[in-house]
Amino acid sequence: MPQSPTPLRSRAMDAARRGARLVVAEFGTPSASTAPLFGEAGTRWLRLMPYAVVFGFVATLLPVTVTVLTQDYRLGGAVAGALATAQTAPLLLAVTRPLQAWWIVLAADVAGALALMGADGTPGRSWPWTPMIVVGYLLLMVCLGLREPRRRLVAVWLATGATGLLFELVSQDLGDGVHLLLFVLSGVVLVVTGALRERGDAQRRLVVQETISEAERAQRTLLEERARIARELHDVVAHHMSVITVQADSAPYRIEGLPDAAREEFTSIASSARESLTEMRRLLAVLRSEGVAGERAPQPGLDRVQQLVEATVRAGVPAELSLAADLGAVPQTVDLSAYRIVQEALANVVRHAPGAPTRVSVTSDGANLTVLIVNGPAEERTSPLETTGTGHGLVGMRERVRLTGGSLDTGPLPDGGFRVAARLPLTAEDAEATEGAAATEDAEDLS
Repeated sequence: MPQSPTPLRSRAMDAARRGARLVVAEFGTPSASTAPLFGEAGTRWLRLMPYAVVFGFVATLLPVTVTVLTQDYRLGGAVAGALATAQTAPLLLAVTRPLQAWWIVLAADVAGALALMGADGTPGRSWPWTPMIVVGYLLLMVCLGLREPRRRLVAVWLATGATGLLFELVSQDLGDGVHLLLFVLSGVVLVVTGALRERGDAQRRLVVQETISEAERAQRTLLEERARIARELHDVVAHHMSVITVQADSAPYRIEGLPDAAREEFTSIASSARESLTEMRRLLAVLRSEGVAGERAPQPGLDRVQQLVEATVRAGVPAELSLAADLGAVPQTVDLSAYRIVQEALANVVRHAPGAPTRVSVTSDGANLTVLIVNGPAEERTSPLETTGTGHGLVGMRERVRLTGGSLDTGPLPDGGFRVAARLPLTAEDAEATEGAAATEDAEDLS
């Protein structure tokens, strides 16, 4: 059986009421931002442009509206002045609060249409909207489209069309179709400006997301490098702890005539060393990335820097090495850190400046080990393998230098090359002094 018209009419009325409530809710909740349009622009003239444009429109529309209402529509001067002011002056508010300005302007336009219904000059002229109203209203739509969200713009557009249609139904003799023109033009303006605003918002969100992603990548690189340093430190320290354990265990057998107290002391030392090794392995298990097997090869040092330089030469980079023969005793942590710094610096040259002449220098003054890697500009006809860099390799260098209590200086050179200089203390006293100086500099920077 066909449904009776009563349920259909009831559902239609319910839908209309829900739509009306949504429209009213959108009108009652303007954008929380009151910042001027283009307020975040980089140049001053662009930030002031909305004020200048709106002021120019108001200064033009206000006297023109008064003149047209009095001379063409034959409206009283006091009423014409009041309507012209109410229809144009609120446009100045649209730069910061366009929805509130729209409420005022729409009310003034409706009041003007009602006043023109009884004016002598209205027949044969634009009604309910005058040409000045159309121009000012479109400017207001531009401000709304650049600030309010899409659903609110749709509500404003529908309210504009409904208001014009209502006046058309009230007096079809006076209407000339200008309400339909304003309805179409306002829709076009809202679509264009709304699309521009959404595009700008998307670009800003993309920039923010890229900044967050870059920070996350840098943090991840830092954590990975710290975990790698921890594994390498384990290999270095574990060797010494193992030697201590073996010496403490074998001391009672190697040294004759040890008293019982000394034997117990050596036993305690061996036990503490084994416990330290166990704790170190447990910590390493926490730091190690999942699925990454431990490195079983001996940790590299300065004795393998020559191999790094030779591999760099084979990669097409004319590199040369100056390695002092009398470096003296180099701690294993410094030895490993120096190797890794040279390794990363040469890798950066291969990636970003292929073909650039490079010089590696490792010297010692007895207190500090100085590592210097300097490369010139890349050859003119050679394209770099990577045109952009993240700087994450420098993060690992800084972590290693900080580990040893040294200092690192990196930066471009005037001729287009790049310089990496690291100073690594060879003794604990020098490391402590360097760390204290760095802490003092940090405190001064913070103050």
